[in-house]
Amino acid sequence: MRITGAVLEEIGLERPYAVSQPLKVRELELAEPGPGELLVRVEVAGLCHSDLSVVNGDRVRPVPMLLGHEAAGIVEAVGPGGSDLGVGQRVVMTFLPRCGDCAGCRTDGVRPCVPGSAANGAGTLLGGDVRLSGDAGPVLHHLGVSAFASHAVVDRRSVVPVADDVPADVAALLGCAVLTGGGALLNAAPPAPGSTVTVVGLGGVGMAALLTALALDVEVVAVDTVPEKLAIATRLGAVRTAHPDEVGDPDLLGDVVVEAAGSARAFETAVALTAAGGTTVTVGLPHPDARASVSPLGLVAEGRTIVGSYLGSAVPSRDIPRFAELWRAGRLPVEELVSSTIPLADINTALDVLSDGAALRQLVVFG
Repeated sequence: MRITGAVLEEIGLERPYAVSQPLKVRELELAEPGPGELLVRVEVAGLCHSDLSVVNGDRVRPVPMLLGHEAAGIVEAVGPGGSDLGVGQRVVMTFLPRCGDCAGCRTDGVRPCVPGSAANGAGTLLGGDVRLSGDAGPVLHHLGVSAFASHAVVDRRSVVPVADDVPADVAALLGCAVLTGGGALLNAAPPAPGSTVTVVGLGGVGMAALLTALALDVEVVAVDTVPEKLAIATRLGAVRTAHPDEVGDPDLLGDVVVEAAGSARAFETAVALTAAGGTTVTVGLPHPDARASVSPLGLVAEGRTIVGSYLGSAVPSRDIPRFAELWRAGRLPVEELVSSTIPLADINTALDVLSDGAALRQLVVFG
């Protein structure tokens, strides 16, 4: 079938992206789903820093590639052999499929799926196939999803079904922002009752961590360089907010500190803001060459821990329903993460907004 999607053909084009147009919106051919695969009509796709990281070269991927990895949609067809999911089912797409059998999957979310990671690096679906093509040949999949398009073919293991009462904009954010930021607190370093969580970096992932901490009934401190984001954090319930330059203030220390900015400076800030006996959880994805300075003595003498958490150390099939239930109970207002909705045609301008740090989540909405 013919679809419309946003394809990255060249990495590292200069800003402003509204001028250089790294993502080309064009027609593509989408093959029918194979065994164990689904055809999904994309309803909503979130623009995430992980997409920007491919555009600017921080996360090198093969091109041409149809970007987009945080999305929700409706199953329109299933591949040969059938599926446990039926046509009409709303699904959340997740950017790391889990085979369920490898050494990584046996860690209960601590380590990524080995074949899933390999497929993501190669730009294929989990089964190794590519279902997209353009006039010049194959177009690769982004993290098994490729959601900046009207339709996607995905492996069944790249989606989690949700009930009809979860709207598409909420469902999409459960698959990346909430799973990554919130999962860090559900899985990697659950805060104890009466403790304080400090969040460094208030993009979509960091703000999702903040919302999850509030849902867990602990105090939250929010740290960012953008005053408008600090104001949002205060409105949502943070007890204190600060600029990273205020790192010496003891009132900003957290028993659990979530670093969600994806930079060496943010990581150093998060470690410095971790209280004695506390845990720093880093979920951001900086450039591979980024290096940070940490005092080993401070870790030993104060009994502090540093934990890396990819995709919130989550098992999506287990954790997305948990977050959906928190939303359903009114304890996790995921809608607060939405900065704006845009058509696919505005995707490059939205990249500039994201790069400027001026948005939480911009959502591409398909008719």
